[in-house]
Amino acid sequence: MTPRRFTALLALATGLAAALPAAAQPGLHEALPDPLPAPEGRWNRTTDVQRTMAHIPLIPREILFGNPSRASVSYSPDGRHISWLAPVNGVLNVWVAPADDLDAARPITDDTGRGIRQYFWAYNGTHVVYLQDADGDENFHAFSVDVENGEQTELSPFPGARVQIEQTSRNFPDEIVLGINNRNPQLFDLHRVNVVTGERTLLRENPGFLGFTIDDDFRVRFAYQYAPDGSMNLFRIPGEEGGEPEPFDRIPFEDSMTTAIVGFDGSGEVIYTIDSRQGNTAALYTRDLRTGETALVFEDERADISGAMINPETKRIEAAASNYDRVRWTVLDSDIRRDFEALRRVRDGDFTVTSRTLADDKWIVAYTLSDAPAEYYSYDRATRTATYLFSNRPELEGQPLAPMRPVVIESRDGLDLVGYLTLPIPADRTRGDRPRTDRRLPMVLLVHGGPWARDAFGYNPYHQMLANRGYAVLSVNFRGSTGFGKSFLNAGNFEWAGKMHDDLIDAVDWAIASGIADPDRVAIMGGSYGGYATLVGLTMTPEVFAAGVDIVGPSNLNTLLASIPPYWAPLIAQFTSRVGDPNTDDGRRLLEERSPLNYADRIEDPLLIAQGANDPRVKQAESDQIVAAMQQHGIPVTYVVFPDEGHGFARPENSIAFNAVTEAFLAEHLGGRYEPIDGSLEGSSITVPAGAEHIPGLEVPRP
Repeated sequence: MTPRRFTALLALATGLAAALPAAAQPGLHEALPDPLPAPEGRWNRTTDVQRTMAHIPLIPREILFGNPSRASVSYSPDGRHISWLAPVNGVLNVWVAPADDLDAARPITDDTGRGIRQYFWAYNGTHVVYLQDADGDENFHAFSVDVENGEQTELSPFPGARVQIEQTSRNFPDEIVLGINNRNPQLFDLHRVNVVTGERTLLRENPGFLGFTIDDDFRVRFAYQYAPDGSMNLFRIPGEEGGEPEPFDRIPFEDSMTTAIVGFDGSGEVIYTIDSRQGNTAALYTRDLRTGETALVFEDERADISGAMINPETKRIEAAASNYDRVRWTVLDSDIRRDFEALRRVRDGDFTVTSRTLADDKWIVAYTLSDAPAEYYSYDRATRTATYLFSNRPELEGQPLAPMRPVVIESRDGLDLVGYLTLPIPADRTRGDRPRTDRRLPMVLLVHGGPWARDAFGYNPYHQMLANRGYAVLSVNFRGSTGFGKSFLNAGNFEWAGKMHDDLIDAVDWAIASGIADPDRVAIMGGSYGGYATLVGLTMTPEVFAAGVDIVGPSNLNTLLASIPPYWAPLIAQFTSRVGDPNTDDGRRLLEERSPLNYADRIEDPLLIAQGANDPRVKQAESDQIVAAMQQHGIPVTYVVFPDEGHGFARPENSIAFNAVTEAFLAEHLGGRYEPIDGSLEGSSITVPAGAEHIPGLEVPRP
């Protein structure tokens, strides 16, 4: 089980990250009207934003939240082709081009609905596999496509079931291992599937495990299972297939989210693990299965390991990364040292090797900055030269993008909270490491989802939109966020709406004390856990915030835990051990105490709530019930629902529509500027069950 899959299973992943950032047409800002007058709302005195931002063009929403021009770039295993995601008639599809002739690119898929966001090459080099769900229900199905003729084969034809990719291997180029929960919705059985013919063979039935580790010979080697106390039991599966699992290791609860097996070396007898049991942060180790000997490979005392490069042929670890405030790579194998030195000279920004050929002679390298689109290069290892391919959003080039700056904020009880601040360009007076502004600004506190996730440095369309509209934007990694060691992670246990929220308030207080934020003009906004934090902010600390934007946020923790998807059932111990146990009197009382729904009558400030009707993680009832409670108390609320979305907004038409409503809402209550809604709702499924009258220019088109 990889760390990414571990985290994905545990997280209520943020809705803000669900929609890919934008593509658009260059020069659109030139056709926009003159800067808008201050809105006739609560902050009509705040003409300072309109005046000082007048010479900065508005970045169109379509550029920020539409489809990327290209994304997810990859070499085919044999290096003959380069693939990427790009729109076809406004819908993301997989494109393939000869590696030496990108102008000959053509789409090989024909999705006309939500767009494809996850795909990879089979090792045979002739087929691409992609995943797709229906209207955000997250019941993903797998499909393979023949690159030459476009013939498509469904690999998991089970209505209502969900599939996940378990393993691929160069040893079986025509096959992959899929986990499918068609037999039992709570459990994923393992199947070997031929991507050419679609033929499936049961590899192992799952008797009750959270997941498995499979080697390159498609042998199931380890199984995982949470104990009732939240600790993790590891089982080794010996010998031939069908062997009974034997106890192998026990990971204590406090290490259960920062310790896992992540792969094998070339012999298959040495495992790579991330492990926090020997210290605070998750470090990279090897463990010899024959002798039991372990060896430390990499550690960072400030941050967990966040990535590794493993040679595709030898399976040797070549480099490791950690991310405290920025991603930093450490070279561990001299064979790639000069490659990394060459790549660091190509351009500024954090770089990641996103794809490697099987011969390891060609790499795709992505460079990330906070105030520019991502750029993709093809790197030739023989000559150590990088050739520019394209950026993912060329329409952003030349737009007035603002730099994001890492900051470290001390919490009231002494924790270091790593955050990221973006300031409107005209107000930014930063010199050195300490952010400065020429005046106090309206500010949006943007809260990440999860909560077992983190904010990171890089291009963020929400930071860019809000800064461009005149707001300071602050994201902070509150306790319970991942990446900063187990002590920081576990400091969030049972602290939903407790110390986790205190950290958010401390971040606001820091921005006010630093002269950045106007204390009367601070909004809170976020998706999933961030939406929950928004509701907490407006119900439990209403004096701090002037407005809130809740995206797919839970309002009642008891009903949230009672309605989790069936495939999360093996994870329930993590929720009961970190949030609250609905099976005990004390646990139910805690969950009640930390549920914003029970304090809806305390809401004093404007609230915008957005929900996907098909959300399997945070059901629509979570939003419905707090809207109903506010209406019962006569408290105004604006509620937007998207019938064809789930946990976030995948269709760009819906993302653009939601953000049109959002920036008009924030301008009304914080005094920033905004691009008029006008025709931004066309093509979207948006409905407004309540409060359309509170948003300037909101007129929902009739079907």
